[in-house]
Amino acid sequence: MKALVILLLAQLCSASLIPEREKDPEYWRRQAQETLRNALRLQRLNQNVAKNLILFLGDGMGVSTVTAARILKGQLQHGQGEESLLEMDKFPFVALAKTYNTNAQVPDSAGTATAYLCGVKANEGTLGVSAGVTRDRCNTTRGQEVTSILRWAKEAGKAVGIVTTTRVTHATPSAAYAHSANRDWYSDGEMPPDALEGGCKDIARQLVENIPEIEVILGGGRKYMYPKNVSDVEYPHEEKHRGTRLDGRNLVQAWQEAKPHGKVAEYVWHRRGLLALNLSRVDFLLGDMMYELDRNNETDPSLSEMVSVAIRMLQKNPRGFFLLVEGGRIDHGHHEGKAKQALHEAVELDRAIGLATRLTSTQDTLSVVTADHSHVFTFGGYTPRGNPIFGLAPMQSDVDRKPFTSILYGNGPGYKIVAGERENVSAVDFAHADYQAQSAVPLRQETHGGEDVAVFARGPMAHLLHGVHEQNYIPHAMAYAACIGSNRGHCNTAARPAMPLLMPFLSLLLLLLC
Repeated sequence: MKALVILLLAQLCSASLIPEREKDPEYWRRQAQETLRNALRLQRLNQNVAKNLILFLGDGMGVSTVTAARILKGQLQHGQGEESLLEMDKFPFVALAKTYNTNAQVPDSAGTATAYLCGVKANEGTLGVSAGVTRDRCNTTRGQEVTSILRWAKEAGKAVGIVTTTRVTHATPSAAYAHSANRDWYSDGEMPPDALEGGCKDIARQLVENIPEIEVILGGGRKYMYPKNVSDVEYPHEEKHRGTRLDGRNLVQAWQEAKPHGKVAEYVWHRRGLLALNLSRVDFLLGDMMYELDRNNETDPSLSEMVSVAIRMLQKNPRGFFLLVEGGRIDHGHHEGKAKQALHEAVELDRAIGLATRLTSTQDTLSVVTADHSHVFTFGGYTPRGNPIFGLAPMQSDVDRKPFTSILYGNGPGYKIVAGERENVSAVDFAHADYQAQSAVPLRQETHGGEDVAVFARGPMAHLLHGVHEQNYIPHAMAYAACIGSNRGHCNTAARPAMPLLMPFLSLLLLLLC
């Protein structure tokens, strides 16, 4: 009864938070009619050939994360939040993707990356290979390699790039260029002897060797490019950042030396160096930035800044480009149970999407936003309108009589028992950036979720992403739109956009002839 009284009081208080315009039924009717008019305009499909392709991947950005990030974005702009719009919300076509791996109901980021980049579902923990490969078994890899949409674009003469807030050898970006029986084989220092003896290559080496003419690579993880124990240029006294390679190779140097004569290949590791580049004079860019959950604004560029540099670099190619952009630390935040970190990363990814929208045109650029998987992240508790997204629910538990935050996890490191009872969150700073939200089951690392993820699309042929799809469908639809890859039978670029306009005239002609 007490909990119900608290809830009713919260509802009475929240009534004062309702904007005056929303009390008028005509407000909602006008809004719905405007949405209807926009939907009717979508009947005129954009069937242009996509010159450019951009795939935005929010690692771990499930639907609950998208909704919470929308509220956070609105509250950061001093609104109530719920009525806010993310940049991805403005994309006209939305689908759902089924994320399971071939051997896993709840997937990992490697098997999913193989699906949405290579167009083939794969086993958990494997990269750029078919489901015929068993994790950790190097001898199952040969002949099972599958290629990615990044390679298809490069083979079609387009410029290609990768931008990520994680390591460039991490699961998401590495599926674009590598083939590995284990996602954790970042350098040869992480590989078992039998894999090395079997001829399998580490992922960092594959980054340099498999597709040597990737124009833009921006991310972290440079220690996997340097010989073991070589000090890091930015953190020379920190052992965890030292090189890990056993073969003694300097892969940054190898990357530069592999470029064609006369081409300029720039390596930068600092925000200042990246933003100072004269991009008109740079042919290849490797920006190996050091990324932590708390970015150093002086030394490390934001995702938006990296995306801006990447697009301006890639736009120099008259045939267009393919760009993979990963907001990878959404996933990191959730695994740590740090919802505030995860949601701020999602908002930054959305900011990068808005920037890319301003730098490109929907007439020739197909943009797709999706996630590899979800997390066991939720928010609820009958919170009133405008409740701080990181705030308390307006009620106490009717079991242990303690308050709880709206945001909770199904499992993870936030499980805490104090004096034999659930921790009283009112005694801690639950709004702190590193606060770990309470979870139902104790785990050192929170897990992925298994539900479908959203797919947002805008630009040429975006309507091909429209229902519930297998995740591996995504690169096939994008490749079809751009006339790259193996499915190019429809690619008379002059005829395809014109056909819908000609159909009424052709029908009339047939009637006259009959």
